[in-house]
Amino acid sequence: MAAKEVTGTVMKVSGPLVVAENMAGTKMYEVVRVGKDRLVGEIIRLEGDTASIQVYEDTSGLTVGDPLVKTGLPLSLELGPGILDGIYDGIQRPLERIQQICQSVFVPRGVDVPNLDRDKLWDYTPQNVKVGDLVSGGDIVGVVRENGLFKKHFIMVPPKFSGRVKKVMPAGKYTIETPVVEIEEAGNTMTVMLFQRWPVRQARPCVEKLQGKEALLTCERVIDALFPVTLGGTAAVPGAFGCGKTVISQALSKYSNSDVVVYVGCGERGNEMAEVLSDFPELTTMIDGKEEPIMQRTTLVANTSNMPVAAREASIYTGVTTAEYFRDQGYNVAMMADSTSRWAEALREISGRLAEMPADAGYPAYLGARLASFYERSGRVTCLGNPVREGSITIVGAVSPPGGDFTDPVTSATLSIVQCFWGLDKKLAQRKHFPSVNWNISFSKYIRILAPYFETYDPEYSMLQQQMKEILQKEDDLQEIVQLVGKDSLSEDQKCTLEVAKIIREDFLQQNGFTDYDFMCPLAKTIGMMKVIVGFHEAAQKAMAEFSGEHKVGWNSIYASTKGLIKKITDMKFELPRQSEEHFRKTFVALHEEVLAAFRTLAEEK
Repeated sequence: MAAKEVTGTVMKVSGPLVVAENMAGTKMYEVVRVGKDRLVGEIIRLEGDTASIQVYEDTSGLTVGDPLVKTGLPLSLELGPGILDGIYDGIQRPLERIQQICQSVFVPRGVDVPNLDRDKLWDYTPQNVKVGDLVSGGDIVGVVRENGLFKKHFIMVPPKFSGRVKKVMPAGKYTIETPVVEIEEAGNTMTVMLFQRWPVRQARPCVEKLQGKEALLTCERVIDALFPVTLGGTAAVPGAFGCGKTVISQALSKYSNSDVVVYVGCGERGNEMAEVLSDFPELTTMIDGKEEPIMQRTTLVANTSNMPVAAREASIYTGVTTAEYFRDQGYNVAMMADSTSRWAEALREISGRLAEMPADAGYPAYLGARLASFYERSGRVTCLGNPVREGSITIVGAVSPPGGDFTDPVTSATLSIVQCFWGLDKKLAQRKHFPSVNWNISFSKYIRILAPYFETYDPEYSMLQQQMKEILQKEDDLQEIVQLVGKDSLSEDQKCTLEVAKIIREDFLQQNGFTDYDFMCPLAKTIGMMKVIVGFHEAAQKAMAEFSGEHKVGWNSIYASTKGLIKKITDMKFELPRQSEEHFRKTFVALHEEVLAAFRTLAEEK
């Protein structure tokens, strides 16, 4: 076999870029193994007989004349049972198993370990398929119990297969390489195993893309109340260092209402991935009365800052392809990419070594197109195959602009693509106001689409959200006047707006993720709080407008007579989150009634 291996030779090495000759007959994006250590590389440019190869491992020690082995295959992932609750590097090598084999904390160069465990036995049950049936790509032929939290891992016919079923294996325990269904088409026999391979740069097919209609509930008040995102939407979280991008990504992974979470750590600090690995197994959720670790619905792609730069590009594709696989099973997947800026920097480095013409700030001219093709792979879709099902991928991309400057090319390119923007503010972070989402610059284009969804919780949701944004906007406008001439120059209704805005800022938008009452906030609690705060503001404004002349009611007199009530409003956040919707509805409706009653008594006194 070794004699037949098709080889080329290295003629130039420049960091992660290797140029090789004798490469006629190779294809773009084909995987090659470089040098004596058989490093993994991918062809990114072909010219005559030479090929430029992006190597996904450290190239120190490579010399001119080293051999190169062509595999003839594109960079592919193995998708099947065993992906969840695992941690992989940018090219889907299983870090935990490599560590057990090599007994080293670093990944040795050229290590060749199968991506999915070949020896583990899985409980497989065939589903709606028998000999003689016609099947096509995407049809579900069986189900595997992955773990206690993710009970149904569907086994599907790979997208490009179709034909008549020739053989079906009975229920039992199998390894992932077992052919569980055999399909015959035009004399060719194809096997469906428990896993399938798929090239990372190619989007997995679906029947059609649909408009999102449900919200991805993040359990963070500022996002759910003011800037919601749909299941199948795209969101960008740009912010300078220390603003809490990673914490927002992790909070989404922990408490969001998605079925599967794919967390890609792309070029960020290793400690952040270590934190995910140590935190997630401790977090549990109740399933059928049994506690299950949240890690069981999560898969991690770790490509931290001390891993090879070139693999950052691959890690983003690895993450999104994994997400598409679970979407095709009919699940809602949330994918966090932390951070896309590091990926763009890897593109810039490779582009520089290829001597391409640089565009803005040295980034390649195709930066926007690459970012768009990545965010394009999100969306709510009708999946291929039977039974008919829908799945979605929501992509949340963190962006780290240098110095928190949002005019940076990566941020501006991302902003023109995504529909939801949570801009983090250094000043808020310095004031210890977390999550530091700046409500004056953030936006969400999904608000109108999501209005019917939120109105099932509360018919007044759209109005409440609008009122809240207006109060915050007015406060921003008044702040300038206050700084110039002081608070006393304001009219009574403006003083009231400022005070209510302060309540919204400090007791609604601010949320401490390390307390037992505020680490998450269910939607029922968020909407209840909005209702009470907006109700108070409206009632106060109305009271001040109705009484003028000698019976005039000023903000000071309202404040004096409703001190206890204001204290109750600021204490709403102390309601513990893990209670029933009914409980929140009762509590907040009662408080809302109390607010109205207090203003009625005030009016009667006058």
